[in-house]
Amino acid sequence: MVELLIAKLHDARFMAMLLAAIATAATVYTLALPLFANSGLTKRMKAVASERERIRQRERERLMRSERVSLRQDPKQFIKRIVEDFNLGKWLAQEEARAKLVQAGYRGHAPYVTFLFFRMVAPILMLLMALFYVLFLGGQDQTGMIQVGICLGAAYLGMQAPMVFLKNSIAKRQFSVRRAFPDALDLLLICVESGMSVEAAFRRVSQEIGSQSVALAEELTLTTAELSYLQDRKTAYENLAKRTGLDGVKSVCMALMQAERYGTPLGQTLRTMAQENRDLRMSEAEKRAAALPPKLTVPMILFFLPVLFVVILGPAAIRVMAIQ
Repeated sequence: MVELLIAKLHDARFMAMLLAAIATAATVYTLALPLFANSGLTKRMKAVASERERIRQRERERLMRSERVSLRQDPKQFIKRIVEDFNLGKWLAQEEARAKLVQAGYRGHAPYVTFLFFRMVAPILMLLMALFYVLFLGGQDQTGMIQVGICLGAAYLGMQAPMVFLKNSIAKRQFSVRRAFPDALDLLLICVESGMSVEAAFRRVSQEIGSQSVALAEELTLTTAELSYLQDRKTAYENLAKRTGLDGVKSVCMALMQAERYGTPLGQTLRTMAQENRDLRMSEAEKRAAALPPKLTVPMILFFLPVLFVVILGPAAIRVMAIQ
């Protein structure tokens, strides 16, 4: 058997036929493989497309729910009654607070009334809690000046608590908008260069960007509505810049206003601004990464170094104690 196999391997005619058969089989397999793979690829593409449509529909429903909650909310009756009885709109009203409420996503009259209510109630509650601590818990041993300072400090903290809450809400919302804004500009550039109008492009981008940032989708939806019914587009762009409060959005709105006024190509403007915002996002990430080592210094000193000293000096201390 082995001799026959060796003889066949040395037969030139047999080897040529064998190689020809292998080449023919490989050619047939190569030509037939795309036909079998196409059906699987088509199924996968259909599955991905259907899943993408489901995700878009879910994000649109969530965006609509968030808009209904934030735009059509009415103040509670007892809060509204207290604000009207004490005339808090006259004593505590602040235009800066109204603008910050809009930047935090709280629109309409109801959030403003609630803000005025807590501006009055929070200092009183904090003062009562401080008095309870001073009189009944552990403040009796303190001097009179310290007790008065505790009460005044608690009242001041209660007065500043609503503004701190607003600043935190604004920071979270701006972070969400800042992270998704370069991608929104890329989508807007694609829509504009495909022949869409500015209103249609904003509407389309607001529908697509909801999966990344609901806040940005909401702002773009409001801008689309303002572009539709306002006489001047400049006002809509200015309102978008005021609602977000971000330098990148302000620069983009300024560039859009200049392109609208002087007739410069909108595609080139959007491409440049998208690259600038992407660079700003990268620089912000680098800044956060550079600030991480100083922030880790104190935790490492408090938690890492004592354990390291125990591991290094522990055996030596045990030996010294054993010798003694």
